[in-house]
Amino acid sequence: MNKDIDIIGIGVSTLDIISVVDHFPSGEEVQKSISSTIDGGGPIATALAAASKLGSKTVMMDSLGNDWLGVDIKEDLQNYGVDTNCIKVNHGSTSSFAQILVRKNDGARTIVYTPGNSPELSEAEISEELISRAKYAHINGRHFSACLKTCEIAKSCNTKISFDGGAHRYKERFRQIIPNVDLVIASKQFAFEYSNETSIEIAAEMFLNLGVETVVITDGIKGSWLFIQDTFNYHQPAFINQNVIDTTGCGDSYHGAFLYSLCSGRNYKDAMVIASAVASINASSLGGRKGLPSFTELKSFLDNHLFSL
Repeated sequence: MNKDIDIIGIGVSTLDIISVVDHFPSGEEVQKSISSTIDGGGPIATALAAASKLGSKTVMMDSLGNDWLGVDIKEDLQNYGVDTNCIKVNHGSTSSFAQILVRKNDGARTIVYTPGNSPELSEAEISEELISRAKYAHINGRHFSACLKTCEIAKSCNTKISFDGGAHRYKERFRQIIPNVDLVIASKQFAFEYSNETSIEIAAEMFLNLGVETVVITDGIKGSWLFIQDTFNYHQPAFINQNVIDTTGCGDSYHGAFLYSLCSGRNYKDAMVIASAVASINASSLGGRKGLPSFTELKSFLDNHLFSL
């Protein structure tokens, strides 16, 4: 089967309402926002937006309501070049949105998530033909039965599975998925909760012992760590951004840029450089996607940091 799709994403897409505030409320109060914006969101969807803007061919699979949120969510993905033809629209259902407060002094954020009531994708809605055309399927456990079916199909058609282990998103049932994936990109918080360890190296070893081929663990400004089955370990320092406005979407954009790099034939070390750079660039704008760079913008950034693509 011709691999004419770089990445298929299966996850929940949202619309994010983002406000920059002086401080996070600790009780009842009225506070004027410093600035605000509306942006597309969702971990898998934002990863695909990042990869698409860099040049990957991507397809999003999701289940949305036919409300105005769903319309805006699809349009935003399309603006980044993501194929939305496999997003199911459910009449009479609602789509998801999130309200995000960003603290002015350091870009830290707190999220209040409002899920829609659209039904999850089922196993029957996962196309073997579509999965077989992809180099990678990128999942995070949302649409759970569909993710399990995707893993099953992928093993028979040489499609790699990438799992997004986002911070504060660990669920016990993910233990059914992770032994079936090829690549885990996890936040340190997720890795520690999954492994019940407090060492990045030991947490990574647990994933590798489950059969995962490649593990990446991210830790914000401390950088990211790569662990490959029976090969080597590597630490990529973060590109420190002196103009952090919002860290929303930094992890998601890292994932998308990492997958873009692998799909375009780059090695793991280059993938980590590119992913770290994209995450840093993205933090300079308010919103999870508004700061996503094009390939030209990424190349200029890396040239300035003495890295050559």
